[in-house]
Formats: sequence, structure tokens, C-alpha cells
Amino acid sequence: MSTLDRIKNVAAELLKIETSRVQEASRFVEDLGADSMQSIELVAAFEEEFDIEMDEDAALGVKTVGDAVGFIDKVMAEG
Repeated sequence: MSTLDRIKNVAAELLKIETSRVQEASRFVEDLGADSMQSIELVAAFEEEFDIEMDEDAALGVKTVGDAVGFIDKVMAEG
């Protein structure tokens, strides 16, 4: 499963929305309705899903699903 698909699944489950609503250009707050608490929960859920450690301040700067894919791929590459 691709990074994008995994992010879409995690976001849809956490935000209680249909996976089909989560697109690469979707903004977590404006388009998917994440509030500030859910944004923090998303970071934690992505860390768990990908077994990585993310800098929380940098991670909270990620605004779209596509940004999250790039950010997570970069963190995983740095290992």
C-alpha cells in the first residue's frame, strides 16, 4: 500500500469521514474538518502507522494530504 493510501485511511478513520473525501490536494483543516486537537492526533496516528518519530512543530506545519506524503516519505528516508 502506498504512503498516500495509508495516509488517506488513517485520516478518514480519525476524522470519521469517507476515504473517498481524502484527496492528495485536501487540506486537513479547511477541507477535511480537522480541529487543532485532531491535528495533533493525526501526527500521532501517522507516527504509529509508519513507525516513525516526527518533529511535532514541523509536522503541524503540514497542511495538505500531499504535503503529509512528502513529509513522511522524507522522514522515512532519513530513517
